[in-house]
Order: sequence, then C-alpha cells, then structure tokens
Amino acid sequence: MPAYFLDTFSPFIWEIRPGFGPRWYGLAYVFAFVAAYAICRRLAERGYSQLPPEKVDGFITGVALFGVMLGGRVGHFVFYAWDDLAGNPLSFFKVWEGGMASHGGMLGVLFFTLYYAHRHKLSWPGLGDSIVVVTPLGLFFGRIANFINGELYGRATKIAWAVQFPSELLSNPRMAGDAGGLISKAIPIPLEKDQMDLRFDTFDAIMHAARHDERARDALRKILTPRHPSQIYEALLEGAALFAILWFLRTKTRQPRGVITGVFFILYAVARIFCECFREPGDPLIGVLTRGQFLSLFLIFIGAAFIIYGRKAQQYERAVL
Repeated sequence: MPAYFLDTFSPFIWEIRPGFGPRWYGLAYVFAFVAAYAICRRLAERGYSQLPPEKVDGFITGVALFGVMLGGRVGHFVFYAWDDLAGNPLSFFKVWEGGMASHGGMLGVLFFTLYYAHRHKLSWPGLGDSIVVVTPLGLFFGRIANFINGELYGRATKIAWAVQFPSELLSNPRMAGDAGGLISKAIPIPLEKDQMDLRFDTFDAIMHAARHDERARDALRKILTPRHPSQIYEALLEGAALFAILWFLRTKTRQPRGVITGVFFILYAVARIFCECFREPGDPLIGVLTRGQFLSLFLIFIGAAFIIYGRKAQQYERAVL
C-alpha cells in the first residue's frame, strides 16, 4: 500500500488547556481581513475606488462583521443545516462549534455593500469591484484552514498525492461505531505500561495517539481511505488563481463598474463546480449536483447581471492606466 500523507494536524495553534485555545481557522479570518484592508486601501489610494482611503477600515469592519460573519452563519443554516436550527435555535450562536457557508458569506457581502453604497452615496458596482478582488484571498486562507482541520475532504482516490483524513472516523458509517476497536486491532503489539495513555475511546484520544505514536499512525493508515485533498484544489483555484485574474483586471485593464464583480461571481462558480467534482458530498445530491454546485449556478446568473449592467452603464473609476 502506498505511503499516503496522513493529516494529523491539530486545529489549535496551541492549546491553553485541552479543547481550548486559538485555532488556525480563526487565524485564517484574521489574515483575510488584514489582507482585505491593505489591498482595498491601496486600490482607494490609486483611484480604483470611490471609497476614500480613510474610510476603508470602517468599510472592511462592516464587511467582516455583517457580510462575511453574519452572512456566512445564516447561509450555513439556511443552505445546509435548517433542521438543526429549527430543532435548537440557540445553535445559531454556538460559533465555536463551526458552521460557515461561503455562498452565504458572499451574499452577505453583496447586501452589505449595497447598504453601504446607498448610505454613503457611492456606486454599488464600483464598491463591489474592489471587495471582490480581495475575496479570493479570504477563500484561500479558509480552505487552507479546512485542510489543517481535516474537514470538507475529497472523494476516494489512489493518486500519488492522496491524503488520509482521520476525521473520516466521525462520518464514515463503517468506522463511526467502533473506530477505537478498529485501531486497536490494527496495532500489532500491545501497548507498554508507559504508553497506556494512548487511548482510543474518543476521536480526540485517537488524534492524540496519532500525533505521538507511530504505531497509531500506521494503524490509521491501514483503515482510512486515501482521498483527494480537495481543500487544496479549492485554495489554488478559488483562491490564488482567481485573485491573480481579478488583480490583473482591476489594475491592468479599464473595465466599467460592475464588470469585475460579475467576472468574480462567474469564475468562482465555475471553479467551485469543478472542485466539487473531487469533494466528498456532505449533503444529499440535488439531481446529479452537490449542494455547492447547485448554489453556484445562481452565482453565474448574478455575475451575468453585473456584467450586462456594467457594459450598458459604462461608468469608470478615475484611475488612469
């Protein structure tokens, strides 16, 4: 059997105490908002936005709180976990348990920028053209955090760069009932007395053992499914590649207001639909499409509407190439 990479990363940057401490996912949000502020301010200073440079910090703070965070949280429950919210409305506030939807975050940003533009008498499409340039960086950092957490993993494969994710123990019906038993049977020799702390009765205990004992890692390799690292695919396509394209369009070409926003929605949707072909579906399919692919279809129509508007309005920023 090939020696596939085993994802045993901790979701914590460091644990102050068991189960508590700063997480990589939280740091990804910090990186995303810092990058958004820096790039949006630079665009404003160079005349690529109506937004005055001194107001960028307030705008990005609003985008972060009311667009990304609130929109992403609402989107998670509306698109993926409505039954959980209906059964326990207080679960909406349990943000430490995770649950953010990128589609919801995008719609949240869309509506917040509409409100902000109306209140400050700015061009909504023009404001959007700046914020969508930095959005892929947030997606990039978020997908890297997903990989570290071992969540949203890919479909089974035998490719050389496949990864084995221990979080499969929580979702695979074949393993979820007796993951500890499977691992214990896979370890060829009994544990020594000084290794009796390597328990396998909970997922956290399994991960603790995997990070500290090679035999536990070997046991996991024997029972886990090699999978596409779909989080990395999404980080590269929806994140790095999309950012490069939008940055070029924003700074090296002269596009009417709204066109770059439209290009973002369309290219993100296409990249998401493609990457979802390699991602293990977490929800029932809608026809032949995953939930993410189905929702992405609507983004294509939104993007087309922005491009059509921009081409008809022919309004430009004051920046000169």
